[in-house]
Amino acid sequence: MATLPLHVALTGYSASPQGELLVAGQPLGALAAEAGRTPFYAYSRALVDARIASLRAALAGQVDLHYAVKANPYPPLLAHLAAQVDGLDVASGGELQLALATGLPATRISFAGPGKTDAELAAAIAAGITINCESAGELQRLAAAADSLGRPARVALRVNPDFELRGAGMKMGGGARPFGIDAEQVPALLAGLASLPVEFTGFHIFCGSQNLHAGRLVESQARSLELALRLATHAPVPPTLINIGGGFGIPYFPGDKPLALEPVADSLCTLAATLAGKLPSARLAIELGRYLVGEAGLYVCRVIDRKVSRGRVFLVTDGGLHHHLAASGNFGQVLRRNYPVLIGNRVGQQPEEETTVVGPLCTPLDLLADRMMLPRAEPGDLVVVFQSGAYGFSASPLRFLGHPEPVELLV
Repeated sequence: MATLPLHVALTGYSASPQGELLVAGQPLGALAAEAGRTPFYAYSRALVDARIASLRAALAGQVDLHYAVKANPYPPLLAHLAAQVDGLDVASGGELQLALATGLPATRISFAGPGKTDAELAAAIAAGITINCESAGELQRLAAAADSLGRPARVALRVNPDFELRGAGMKMGGGARPFGIDAEQVPALLAGLASLPVEFTGFHIFCGSQNLHAGRLVESQARSLELALRLATHAPVPPTLINIGGGFGIPYFPGDKPLALEPVADSLCTLAATLAGKLPSARLAIELGRYLVGEAGLYVCRVIDRKVSRGRVFLVTDGGLHHHLAASGNFGQVLRRNYPVLIGNRVGQQPEEETTVVGPLCTPLDLLADRMMLPRAEPGDLVVVFQSGAYGFSASPLRFLGHPEPVELLV
């Protein structure tokens, strides 16, 4: 078998003796033929299943596992995940319809987001899902919609804590935020719930995302539960669910190390035991997106042209930032760094030249790999961008410059 770089092999991929990447046991060229064209995304069921199995084993049934649909809402993948998780968390009316289409019971779906429209609130109430309320104003609009529909709304309060998740790629709690209700404002809102047409279910506390530091996650989760227990003393009825978010990161860049799951899981099990002792009616839940699907996805494009400009090698491909904004460095990176990239039909060949991989767009931002050491590649070769299962297709400006959308495959 051809040898894969360690950072790629650790994610569960392999290669044929001829140097062709294998995805779920299938040669990359065969997947390209199945897709019918390039570029395409491929998501591996086996790698998703393995990640969920490792989490389930580590959490020992003590903590519920939710999937954040925004990470990747591809319907076949979402249906596959819905059969294995305890809940789906959505962030728009469109995602709500996708979640309901999986057949998961409405009581296992929740809806977060700071700008829910009246129509979205009404649809959520009618469906019977839980709405993670983000402000006093939204709570009033939600109550009005429930009155109009003649049925109570299932409501959890999303709390903006008075602390941050240190080391998070994106901070969504602590300080002044558009997300959630400031913790100090929550007791007053809880006191008024009894007079509103709502069924209180619990709290949602999401501090941040993409964290690779186990100790910081453990600290944040402990503080989140402590806050939830403190706020629960003001609730009209005991909560049934405490969702303390996720934040589990995956390694993208040189020097990144995979998150150490064991200490995080051990801490979560301890927190679940604490919760069971103090609020036996409530379950503890975590909400994960990229950690479940990010490493299980690839983006594949084809080299159209090879050119040398003043001594610098460029591979021009049929894919780019319009399909994969994050890999181009334009989705949250302050300083651009390369995702893991391989020439998918030349695995095991020695890197021999510094190469820049670009797309077909008329902008210098259209960059998939900048000055990476790669094997010599020619037109027709397949470029593979790893760690592409989350925030890829659905987080990209697909209509920019009018190029065709990529194909998506679940394999």
